[in-house]
This record gives sequence, structure tokens and C-alpha cells, in this order.
Amino acid sequence: MDKRFQEQTIVVTGGGYGIGKAIALAFGREGGNVVLAARSKDKLHAVASQLEAMGTRPMVFPTDVSREEEVREMVVGTLARYEKIDVLVNNSGIAGPTAIARDVPAEDWNETIAINLSGAFYCAKHVSAAMIARGSGNIVNISSIAGRIGYALRTPYAASKWGMIGLSHSLAAELGPFGIRVNAVLPGSTQGDRLDRVMAARAAKEGKAFEEVRNWYVKDIPMQRMVSEEEVAETVLFLASDAASGMTGQAVSVCGGFCMR
Repeated sequence: MDKRFQEQTIVVTGGGYGIGKAIALAFGREGGNVVLAARSKDKLHAVASQLEAMGTRPMVFPTDVSREEEVREMVVGTLARYEKIDVLVNNSGIAGPTAIARDVPAEDWNETIAINLSGAFYCAKHVSAAMIARGSGNIVNISSIAGRIGYALRTPYAASKWGMIGLSHSLAAELGPFGIRVNAVLPGSTQGDRLDRVMAARAAKEGKAFEEVRNWYVKDIPMQRMVSEEEVAETVLFLASDAASGMTGQAVSVCGGFCMR
């Protein structure tokens, strides 16, 4: 049986853990050669070892996506090895501070926007040039359900994720004539260490027990559970595949129905 991404080149930023790791491994299982780009070098090598065991040819490229020159070097290095980039998944991101907006230091705001939003812009800017030259490509931006709602105590994060949706829509309009599709995936509450840390920070800020905060995150989800990292990854693969050939400029929620509230 043919694999959906056999010998395609897929760049996944933030691919060392969590949703990014799940996305990288999902592409690997479908035959893709995954370029792992993030700051967490040791974690990237661990994921690369798993990808090699699948018979693919991964590449680790330590990259701070908030620095445009490092992004440019990552893209140049990827093209030097694989000669093409078929898919870009902009997943790098940080949670940012848990605080009311008036208490957020400027440096925390700037760091969150720089990594979550500017990093995605830099990657799309440099990767799209190679995609335009080939007349094809896919960009999937990992936003968040926080890009559709107001999110008290998480203003920098929410603002960056709203920005990711606008970035996706604008890039889809610009790049569509060149055969390049751009979509966004909006995970809701997703099981994993990262959300556990976010909930712990909120519990500490509000003086509540961890389980009380966790129940707050789940109570308005119609499916009455959090989604898994693998469920998010499968949506990314669908949007990057030929099965979604008619889709661009879309913001697809993977949230257990929370977005209906």
C-alpha cells in the first residue's frame, strides 16, 4: 500500500515533543522525510532516531524560529539535502505568561509573539519561495482554539494564535495562484505535559486545586474529554494530503466540539 507522503520533505518546527512530535512521527509513518527544527536539540535527536527506525531520512536542524537568519539557514540547509520542501508545519510555540494583561512584562509579550507568530511568518516567507519555484506545496499553521475565543490570563498567547489565523488566510490568498495551499489547525485542550503545566500555572494563579482547573477545561467540551496529540496530527496530515486538495484558507478546529459554545 502506497504511503501518502513517500519521499516528500516535511519541515516540522517544534518537533521535539508534544503535538510537534506526534506530527513528525505521523509523517514518518507515511513515508515522509522530516526536518525537525527547534531549539531543543536533544529532544529533536530522540525523535529523529524514531524516524530513522521507520526507514525514513530525517534531519535535525537546531533553529530559533524567532530569528529570521536562523530560519533562512534552516531552509537553505534543507534544500541542499533534499532539493525541495513539500510541506511546512509551523508548530513552534510557547505558552507565554499566565497573568492579567496589565501585569504582563513587555519582554514576555514580545517573546510570545516572536516565537508563536513571527517565527511562523519567517518560516512561511522563506519556505514559500522554494514552493513557488516548484509550483506546489502545503503550509499548515498550528494555531489554537484560543485563536477563536477570549482567553483571560493568557492574552499574549491568545493574541499570537488569533494572528496565526490571519496569517494563514492572507498567505492562502497570496500563494493560491502558485499551487500552494495554506491552512490552520486549531487544537483545543490537548492531553500532554504542556497543558498540564498551563493548568498548574492557572491553578497557582487562581489559588485553586489542579483538578478543579482541569475540570474547568473539560466541562464545556461536548465530547467530555480532551483531544489527543495524535488526533491533532492526523488532521494536519489530512490537510497536507491530496485528500484536501480543494481546501485552503481554512481554520480547522480539533477541540471535541468546544468551539460550538
